[in-house]
Order: sequence, then C-alpha cells, then structure tokens
Amino acid sequence: MSYKAEYIWIDGQQPTAKLRSKGKIVPDGEAPPVWGFDGSSTNQAPGENSDCVLNPVLVVPDPVRGGGNKLVMCEVLLTDMSPHPTNTRAGCAAAAQQYAGLDWWFGIEQEYTFFDGIKPLGWPDNGFPAPQGGYYCGVGSDEVFGRPVVEKHMDACLEAGLAIAGINGEVMPAQWEFQIGPIGAPAVGDHLWLARWLLYRIGEDVETVDGRKGISATLDPKPVKGDWNGAGAHTNFSTNRMREDFDACVAAAEALQGRHDLHIANYGHRIEERLTGLHETCSYREYRYGVSDRGASVRIPWQVARDRKGYIEDRRPNANCDPYTVTRLIIETVGAAAAA
Repeated sequence: MSYKAEYIWIDGQQPTAKLRSKGKIVPDGEAPPVWGFDGSSTNQAPGENSDCVLNPVLVVPDPVRGGGNKLVMCEVLLTDMSPHPTNTRAGCAAAAQQYAGLDWWFGIEQEYTFFDGIKPLGWPDNGFPAPQGGYYCGVGSDEVFGRPVVEKHMDACLEAGLAIAGINGEVMPAQWEFQIGPIGAPAVGDHLWLARWLLYRIGEDVETVDGRKGISATLDPKPVKGDWNGAGAHTNFSTNRMREDFDACVAAAEALQGRHDLHIANYGHRIEERLTGLHETCSYREYRYGVSDRGASVRIPWQVARDRKGYIEDRRPNANCDPYTVTRLIIETVGAAAAA
C-alpha cells in the first residue's frame, strides 16, 4: 500500500508570502522524500532556471484525507541544497541555535477573519453589524459567525498533533483566534504555518447558508476600515532566565525597544494600518511596555508581575506576519542583550 503526502511550502510572493501545496504518492513504509517544484510559478525562480527543492522539516498525520496519509511541511532550498533566499526558516533555526542556552519558548496568538465573498461572514449585505462590544468570546448566532469551521479546524490541528492551545472569538464579528505553543523555534513557525494551511483547506469544504461551497479566512491586518479591530499575531515568549526571574522579563521588554523600528519593518505588511494607538494597540511610531496593558507594544501579564517570573507578550506582530521572521528577531534582539 502507498499513502498520500501533501507537501506544503511558503512561496516568494511579495509583500506577503502565501502557502502552496501539492500531493505525492509515497510507498508505504517510506518517509516523504526530498521533492521539487516549479519556482517560476511561485515567484521563487526564473523560467530558464526554475527548479526549487522541497526539503521536509515536519511530517504529521493528515486530518483532511485521514487514514495513513500525511502533511509534509517543507523548507525551500536551491538545487545546491542551500537555503533559498525566501527561506526564512533557516535564519530562525540559526538564531535559535546561536542562543540555544536560553531555552526559548514561544506561544503565538493567530487572529484571522472569515469572509463570505467580499464581506466578513455574517455581516449584512448593506451597512454594518452592531458596534463592537458583544462579540469577543461571545455566544449565539446573532454574535458568532463561523464556529463550525473553528471547531473543525481545532479538531484537525489536534489530529495532526500540532501544538494548538486554544481558540476564541475576537472583538470584531467574524474574527477569531487560535493559539500555537508554547514550543521552541523554529518549531512554532512550522506548526503555525501548518495550522494556517489547515484553516484555509477546511474552509474550502464549508457550505454557506445559500448553498455555496467555501469560506475564506484572511490574515489581513485591517480587514475592515473604520472603528473595527485589526488582526494581529501577539507573540508570547520566555527564556529559562525569564521563567525564573522577573528582572529578566523586564530586561527582555527593554531590549526590544532598542530595535523597535527593525521589528516593525518585519512584523507584517501594512502594520501602520493596525498599530494606530486605537483598538488595543500602541502606535507603530512609539514603543512602550507595561503590566496588564493591552495598549502597550509589549505586555507583561499580571500573573507574571505577581509571581515575579514568567513570560512577556510582544503585541506588535500582524496577523499576516512570518512567524519564522518574528521569532528570529526576538531571539536575536533579546538574546544579544542577555549575552551582553
């Protein structure tokens, strides 16, 4: 018998990369091998030299096809087996190795918004729903839209063995969140990209109220203009020192200020539309941290301040961020300060 292996990778689209995938039949008992693809169709190679390499980095059960089938998360390599220029995982892995003595843990809160065609799921055809206030962690069909997809997605992540930690409805109607972690890097990026792929794939098969197939999930950081929350990917992290000493938590928060502009430039396209200083954000033009402050760039949870140890939350990353890049920058910035 053979099994189906769905190879998943990140393309070279700019300014925000997209997920791609294709299937391969693999003989039973064999691991998914190194494979390849046409990089000229994914903005990763010219037509006259189009071959790119898919190198498996994480293989998990496929909850969509079921049976003994697999999902294969891949990094992209050049044909000389060196990292492709679009391969941000390699840099993340190198940073994690450089500062491995700090034993990094990451937990990422992935926000997203369901769309039915050109409007958010459940929104009226003309105008807007009731103002924000009752949607966050809400219940009832007048306030919650898309829960069947959310539940199927959570089950699929569990079946795949991904480190999903929970889900909740968000502040804007049709907006949701799932959390991945706590795990190390680059593993947290592997798991988050696979969870994103599962979300998109499950949405393909959902039937809408008018009998059509397909609900899309978008990572747009500001899916609706006006007085509506944007979508982020708040990134919680700790080192072994932070898990033992509150002063190390404060030092990490202070270290992040030193390269604020660099982080902002790499935390997701159109970040200035979301980090305005409104809707539970701090303006992208400034940096500040505080205890229990969701209007800060970095939040120190109240339990951490009470226990005098724990973790902190970088609230700046966009929903459309690359988790490999975000975690690499945090590791490099905080790790260098800790080593100084």
